[in-house]
Amino acid sequence: MTDVHVLGIRHHGPGSAHSVAEALAALRPDLVLVEGPPELDQVIPLLSDPEMLPPVAGLIYVPDEPRLASFYPMASFSPEWVAIRWALSTGAQVRAIDLPAAHTFALQQAGGVPPSGEAPAEEEPLLADDGGPSSADSRPYRPDAIGILARAAGYSDAERWWEDAVEHRHSDPVERFEALTEAIAEIRAADDRPSHHPDVLENNRREASMRRLLRAALREGHARIAVVCGAYHAPALVPAHFPPAAADNKVLAGLPKTKIAVTWVPWTSGRLSLASGYGAGVTAPGWYQHLFTHWMGKDPGTDVSTTWLVRVARALRGEHLDASTASVVEATRMADALAAVRGRPSPGLAELDDAAQAVLCDGSPLPLALVHGELTVGLELGSVPDSAPTVPLAADLAATQRRLRWKPSAMEEVLALDLRKPGQLARSVLLHRLALLGVDWGTPAETGRTLGTFKEAWTLQWKPELAIAVVEAGRYGTTVAAAASAYVAERAREDGTLGSLSELLANCLLADLPEGIGAVVSVLAERTALQQDVAPLLETIAPLARTCRYGNVRGVDVTGVRKILDTTVVRACVGLPTACAGLDDEAAEVMRRAIDSAQQGLSLVPDLPLDDWHRALSAVAGSDLIHGAVAGRATRLLLDAGLIEADEVAARLSRRLSVATPAREAAAWLDGMVSGDATLLIYDPRLLQLVDGWVAGVDDETFDDVLPLLRRTFSAFSQPERREIGEQVTRIGGSVHAGNEDHPDLAAADPAVRTMARYLGWEVVA
Repeated sequence: MTDVHVLGIRHHGPGSAHSVAEALAALRPDLVLVEGPPELDQVIPLLSDPEMLPPVAGLIYVPDEPRLASFYPMASFSPEWVAIRWALSTGAQVRAIDLPAAHTFALQQAGGVPPSGEAPAEEEPLLADDGGPSSADSRPYRPDAIGILARAAGYSDAERWWEDAVEHRHSDPVERFEALTEAIAEIRAADDRPSHHPDVLENNRREASMRRLLRAALREGHARIAVVCGAYHAPALVPAHFPPAAADNKVLAGLPKTKIAVTWVPWTSGRLSLASGYGAGVTAPGWYQHLFTHWMGKDPGTDVSTTWLVRVARALRGEHLDASTASVVEATRMADALAAVRGRPSPGLAELDDAAQAVLCDGSPLPLALVHGELTVGLELGSVPDSAPTVPLAADLAATQRRLRWKPSAMEEVLALDLRKPGQLARSVLLHRLALLGVDWGTPAETGRTLGTFKEAWTLQWKPELAIAVVEAGRYGTTVAAAASAYVAERAREDGTLGSLSELLANCLLADLPEGIGAVVSVLAERTALQQDVAPLLETIAPLARTCRYGNVRGVDVTGVRKILDTTVVRACVGLPTACAGLDDEAAEVMRRAIDSAQQGLSLVPDLPLDDWHRALSAVAGSDLIHGAVAGRATRLLLDAGLIEADEVAARLSRRLSVATPAREAAAWLDGMVSGDATLLIYDPRLLQLVDGWVAGVDDETFDDVLPLLRRTFSAFSQPERREIGEQVTRIGGSVHAGNEDHPDLAAADPAVRTMARYLGWEVVA
C-alpha cells in the first residue's frame, strides 16, 4: 500500500522550505507532487539546469491572447522549489497537481472565475481575502485559517505567529506538518459558506483535480508519495478523507479548455513581496532569503541575528553613514533582549529592525529606509537557461542583450548613452524598438544641461511582466527589428492624424527602422495631400523637421521625409492667412500653438527656404481682422527674424492698445507678442511705457476681464524678469531719466571698480 504524506506549506516561507527539505530527506519518497498546474510538468526538468537561478516564475499563457496569463513564482526559499530540486537531484519523480491551466483560462474567458494574474494566493496566512469578489453576505472571501490559529494562540499578528510556530521551530518536521493539517481541517470544518460561493466553487474544482491526479499516482504503485501543497488544501488531500471519485469527476465534468503555452521567466525579489500586490507574497523576501541560507547550513557556525546586522551595517556604510563593529555587537544584544521580553523563540525582523534603528541609526527610521529595498526586500533578478521554451522574439531579444553585453537588472538605474559610440547607439536603438512594441524596459530621462543630439538618458528596470509584453509583441515578428517594423506599419495604416504619424516617423528614426520609415512616409504622403486644415499641417512640420535634422546622426536616408516636409511647408504657408481669419479664443489658441510648433521645426533645418513662411506671417501680422493672439505672435516671430524694426513694432503696439481697440482684444495681442520672453519689455522702454499707459487707462469693469490674461502673460516670466519690469515701471515718469546714463557717478562707482580691478589682477593706484 502506498504511503502518502501531505506537507502543508506556506508559499515562500523559509521555515516551510527548511521543514520540507528535512521531511523529504527523512521520508525519501519516490514521487513528489507539488501544487501547480499540470502543464508545468513539461518544464519542471529545467529547474535542474545550472543556469536556472532563482527567483524565477513559471509562465503559463494563452498564445492567442498573451495577456491572459499567470505566473507561478519560486525563490530559493520557496518550499516548491526545494521539493522539486530535491526530487530532481535524487532521481525521484516530480509532477505538478492542480486544476489544469487550460481549464482555468477557458473559464476566465467565459467569465467563470476572476483572473488570477499570479500564483494562488489563498494560502497566504496574512490575508483573509485573496482578492476575489466579495460574497453576497459581506463575509470574508475565504476564512483566514492562519489568522484563526494565531488568535487561538494569543497572537494578534498572524505573521508573527506563523514565524514563531513554523519558521523558527525545528521540531520533527513530519509531526509538525501533521499537526498543522489537523488544525486547518478543524477550521475548514467550521466553514459554513454556501456551495455557490465563488471561492468555494473554484476551490472545489482545484481540489477535485488534485485528488484525481493523486488517485492516478496511487494506481501507479509508488511506495511513498509526498504531496507539497498550500496549508489550506492539505486536509482535502489526505487519502483517508477523500470523497468518492465520482463526486470529483462530476465537479470536473464539462469544463471548457483552451490552448496554452508554458515556460520559465526571470522573477525579482521585489515582486515576491506582499507590497508589490502579489497575494501570496511575503513582507520581507530579503530577510527570508537570509533566514533560509542560514538554516540550510550555508553559513555554518554563525548567528542569524549577527550576520543580518552586519549586512545592515555594511549597507549603511555604503550610504556614507557611520556603523561601527561595536555598534553591531550592541545591536545584537538588544535584539536578543527584545525577543526575550516579547516572548519570542529568537529575534525576528521586527526585533532586528528596532535594535538597528536604536543603536545603528540613533533612533531615526530614515537610515533604515535607505537600505530597506536592498536588504529587506532584495534586488535579485533570476535567470533562466537558453533551453527554456520561448517565443522567437524573446529569443532574439536575449541574443541581442548578450551581443551588447547588457544584462537586465531588477534595480532601477539611469543610463546615459553617447550615440557617437557604435555600442551605445545599438543600445539606444534596441530601447527605442522595444518602446514601440510596448516593452518598457527603459523610459527616456532628462539628459541634464546637454542640448546636443548625441546624448540620451534612460531609466532602466526589468520587470517580470515585461515577459508577457514580449510574448504579446511576438505576433508582429520573430526579431525585435522585424516586429517593430511590422507594428509601425500596422499603426500607420490605422492612425488618422498627421501629428501622430509624424511622431511615429520620428520614433522610427530613433529606432533605426528603414522599413518602418518607408511605411509611415507612404501613408503620411497620402494623408498630407488630403489634409485641408492648416493647424494639423503646421503641427506636422516639427516632427518632420526633427527627422530630417537628426537623420544624419542615425545614418538614415531621409530624402522621402524631406520631400513631404517641403510640400507641407508650402501648403501651410499658402493657407495660413485664410485659416487665421474669424477665429474665436479657443481656435486662436490652437492656431497660435501650431504656429509656434512650426517655427520651432523650421529653425531645425538650416537649408529650408523661409521666404514663403515669412510672407505668410507678414500677412497674418498686418491684418486687423485676425485674432490678436495670432497676430501678436506673428509680429513677434517677424521681429525675432529681423524682418521688421522695433519702431514698426512700437507703432503696431500703439495701434493695438489704442482706445478704439476693445480691451480683451488688446490684451490678447499683447499676450501673443510678449509671452514667453520678457526681453522686449526690459530693453525697449518705449514698448514698456505703451503697455503701462494702456494698463493704467483700462476702466475698472474691463480690467476685471483682462486681468486673468495679463496675469497669465506675466506669470510666464522668470522672477528676476518680473522684478526688473517692475523696477522700470516705477521709474516711468519719475526723476530718473535716461539722460543721466551719459554722466555716471564715478565717485559712487569707485569702490566697485577698485574691487573688480583687484579681481582681474590690475594694479590699483591710490
